[in-house]
Amino acid sequence: MLRVISTSLDLFSASGCLCRTPYLVRAIQHEAYDAAFDQDDLAEARKWHTSFNENSLPKGQTSYSRSSGPGGQHVNKTESKATTVWSAEELSKSLPKLMRVALRTSKYYSKRNDSITIQAQTQRSRSANTDENHLKLTEELQKIYRAQVPGETSSEKIKKYEALEKSSRESRLKSKKQQSSKKAFRRGKGRDE
Repeated sequence: MLRVISTSLDLFSASGCLCRTPYLVRAIQHEAYDAAFDQDDLAEARKWHTSFNENSLPKGQTSYSRSSGPGGQHVNKTESKATTVWSAEELSKSLPKLMRVALRTSKYYSKRNDSITIQAQTQRSRSANTDENHLKLTEELQKIYRAQVPGETSSEKIKKYEALEKSSRESRLKSKKQQSSKKAFRRGKGRDE
C-alpha cells in the first residue's frame, strides 16, 4: 500500500516551466507514516500545537470598507466589512517549519502581495468582523497543521513496522538466494554436458 506524504516537490514540466506539486507518493511500504519526516521538525510542530494561542499570532493590518448584501440602510452608511492582511513572511515566523510551505497553499493566500488576506462582512459591527477574521485565520492554521503533521505513531505500530520491514528484507534475501542457487545449478549442469 502506498501512502501520500504531504510535502511539496518542485518539478520541471516538458515546457521547461517550474511546477509545484503538493504531494509526493511514498514508495516505502514497510515504514511508519511519520518515519519519513524529520523528528525534530515533528517535535517542534507538535509542541507548537499544544501551546498554540491565537494571541501569539501577529495582529495583521485591518482595513474597513462598506459591506454588501442584506442589512438595509446600516450597511449602506457604515464601513463594517473587515479585511485583514497578514504578511506570509511575518506569519511564518510564528509557525513551525513543517507548516511554513503549506501556508502559501492556503485558500486565503494572495500571491500578488505574498500575504494571507481574510474578509468578513457577516456581522453589523467592525469589531465582530475583525474577530471573525482572526477566528478564520486560527481555523486555517489548525487545518494546515492537521494536513501537514501526522499523528504520533504508537510504540506498537513502530514495532509492527519494524517486524514488517525485517520480514520483507528476509523474504527478499531468501528469493535472491534461491535465484542465485538456481543459476549456479544451471551453470554446473551446462558444463557437465
